[in-house]
Amino acid sequence: MRRLLAALALVVGVLPAPSAGDTVSGSAGYITLAQIGDEVLPPPFTETLLELPDDAAQAAKSGRRLLLYFGQQGCPYCKELMSTSFTQKDIVDKVAKHFVAIGFDLFGDREVAWFDGKVRREKEFAKFLKVQFTPTILLLDETGNTIARINGYYPPHRFSAALDYSAQRLEGKLGFAEQMKVVPQAGASATLNAQSFFMKPPYDLRRKAGGKPLAVLFESRHCAPCDELHKEGFQREATQQAMSRFDVARFALSAKDKLTTPDGRSTTAEAWGRELKVSYTPSVVFFDDGGKEVFRLEAYLRPFHFASSFEYVGSGAYAREPEFQRFLQHKAEHMKERGEKLELWK
Repeated sequence: MRRLLAALALVVGVLPAPSAGDTVSGSAGYITLAQIGDEVLPPPFTETLLELPDDAAQAAKSGRRLLLYFGQQGCPYCKELMSTSFTQKDIVDKVAKHFVAIGFDLFGDREVAWFDGKVRREKEFAKFLKVQFTPTILLLDETGNTIARINGYYPPHRFSAALDYSAQRLEGKLGFAEQMKVVPQAGASATLNAQSFFMKPPYDLRRKAGGKPLAVLFESRHCAPCDELHKEGFQREATQQAMSRFDVARFALSAKDKLTTPDGRSTTAEAWGRELKVSYTPSVVFFDDGGKEVFRLEAYLRPFHFASSFEYVGSGAYAREPEFQRFLQHKAEHMKERGEKLELWK
């Protein structure tokens, strides 16, 4: 009934219609923009009418389950979860494939319908489910039973393993504590890796006529692909040679570092990352010598492709060949003609 009333309200103009940037799935009634207060949750969190039995039934039709996230504005551990786990493509893809992820404000007032038929406000709903910490994530089965509870911040490798417990339907085979007991506490580096060629503060990213193009790397802590990039990608001679044509700046995606953007505005790395709609780490955004964005990489590529992206921009090939994959094909063909060894994965 609440779903029907909300739909009618949208038709007659009581509720604001989704903006042009929002998408609605007609089968489940989901609006993709999800928020806690003023904080927008990243994909794949979705907004529903919070009739959870209906949401669970809709999710089950596509083999998914409900993931309930409880957070609050100003929670540093919530921010860490969003800026580490939910910037890693493999985790985002796993959540999108196996779950309908719904966010709740620990102190919110939206009405939530539960499997017992009762409707509670968010803050009462959190108490009902005995949520004491933020972030807290509950993984539910198809009938609303909590099969796993993730209290507090988990680093990405442990968070991913916790998701597997539900995604692989392991609850009938072993307990959640048993699943997590074998997952190492330590994972990817808790600090960002340093490189001597990174620009030093103050970060003035404006370009000068005839100067170098700019490559801006966005990373996060506890990011295994970021570690691999530093261990493998940056160490290759071909990469170093291609990068020598660039100024290279590196920022944590959630950093408060002050900078001047290529078009001359003062901001912070975190705000600029949101403006650029950088969703994954590591990501590299390329700007030409005029300060215009011309290309970007989202998520880590193996060394051949990573070095080639710098060649693609640094040589100006992007202006002649708008498709990066065709550029790679031509490069590979020329290498074979010259008898050079082509290693696409190593």
